[in-house]
Amino acid sequence: MKKTKKDLNEEFEQAYLRAAKTELRFPPDIRLHFYAYYKRATEDNAIHQEESLNSRLVGAFKMNALFQIKGLTKDQAKQKYIDLVNKYITE
Repeated sequence: MKKTKKDLNEEFEQAYLRAAKTELRFPPDIRLHFYAYYKRATEDNAIHQEESLNSRLVGAFKMNALFQIKGLTKDQAKQKYIDLVNKYITE
């Protein structure tokens, strides 16, 4: 059964709240997936520029993560984010 847009949005919001509240720590590659799917789902594709070399490196990884999912629709990204939360945050 296909989810309605309202159901998807509600499930996405609940997944986001679970992710925001978790105390679990994930490896950088998993965090980049969370970041990219959330950014795509919310259509906030801005990457904030910072001065330090370390910050620019992190920004490059974020940009690459966004580039890898550029073909996803907003709703597909929401579902991927929900799936990621359900996979890694079982509390």
